[in-house]
Amino acid sequence: MVRRVRKPQHARGEVTPPGDKSISHRAVILNSLADGTARVANFAPGADCASTVSCLRALGVKIESPAGARSAIDVQGVGVRGYTEPATVLDAGNSGTTMRLLTGLLTGQGFFTVISGDASLCTRPMGRLIHPLRLMGGRIYGRNRDTLAPLAIKGQEIHGLDYTLPVASAQIKSAMLIAGLFTGMKGKTIVREPALSRDHTERMLRAMGVKVTSEGPTSTLVCPAAPPKALHIEVPGDISSAACWLVLGAVHPDARITLRGTGTNPTRTGIIDVLLKMGARLKIENERMSNDEPVADLTVESSRLSAVDIEGDIVPRLIDEVPVLAVAACLARGTTTIKDAAELRVKETDRIAYLVSELSKMGADVEERPDGMVIRGGEKLAGAGCSSHGDHRMAMALGIAGSVADGETQIEDAEAVDISYPGFWQELERVATG
Repeated sequence: MVRRVRKPQHARGEVTPPGDKSISHRAVILNSLADGTARVANFAPGADCASTVSCLRALGVKIESPAGARSAIDVQGVGVRGYTEPATVLDAGNSGTTMRLLTGLLTGQGFFTVISGDASLCTRPMGRLIHPLRLMGGRIYGRNRDTLAPLAIKGQEIHGLDYTLPVASAQIKSAMLIAGLFTGMKGKTIVREPALSRDHTERMLRAMGVKVTSEGPTSTLVCPAAPPKALHIEVPGDISSAACWLVLGAVHPDARITLRGTGTNPTRTGIIDVLLKMGARLKIENERMSNDEPVADLTVESSRLSAVDIEGDIVPRLIDEVPVLAVAACLARGTTTIKDAAELRVKETDRIAYLVSELSKMGADVEERPDGMVIRGGEKLAGAGCSSHGDHRMAMALGIAGSVADGETQIEDAEAVDISYPGFWQELERVATG
């Protein structure tokens, strides 16, 4: 699918972002091993979370969409030992979260499972997942000397572990904490990170009655004597999706956009911190809590942005938002340097290489670096023929770039947005005519 985008005269309106993808994955997985039935409202609509639901159903979990409850699912927990061996290979689709978190869950089961995904997912690094789970006693095998999917898992008895991750990763941390729920009396599971990553798993487990403590970038879980308690959840709006509208509102010359019910977990708000530092006219209002997750309404208006350096501990807090932040940097005055972001090279695509190539087509002055890029901003963008390379974050970032560029931008593989934000293009049209 090729999407054609032009710069609208103005960008105005209210947007309610779809349910947070990271929280939705965790809500259905953790409630599947709970005691009782829980409703997850505002469940993320994209293909990634659908892959998690499909895999859990194949493991014997009853998950239904209740009549009259839009964007909600009911999850009937099976407890920590109630899963059944799947009859076929589990398909994680394009979702690294599905594969990594479920591998943590399956490591402690008493049966054999194979989990695979699409061509993109089967090129993403899994050695960093396999290694700590093996140290916990797991038997996991993969392609290319146990570094790539498909993964074969022979579940068995496992034990706790004190482990330091080489790179901050909420997915690996969460996989280990979930595996820690199956260790019985065999010690604590302690995960140490070089920087704090998103903490949705820890927050949710605590709300479900599991003893999880967090001290900076160190999380400790004590295996509970009973299954976690089922937890009804209203999923906040996805800040990674909201980031597109925050950038559009800041860089378009005539814009005012309000985002309702957006998750503002401090481990995810690097995008807000950076935009404010760049000079964005951004207000945070109606702050509140929902299931131990902070939520707020955000309003952004046309702004004069200045360049900043993005590096260090803030990078894990905005890693998924770097593509659209790069668009903001192209329009900001001065030179923006993004570094310590080598993780971008092992996402759905090599986002560093493709951001540089696609934004350069639009006239941006972007220089590739091994762990990031240098963007010399202040120049106008020009419409061009671009490609998302099948990456949903790239597709949305290019959509925002096309909305502030002169002329028409054609984006190939625009349907990639369905991975996380199926209504993105329709919402962009609505905001452009608001």
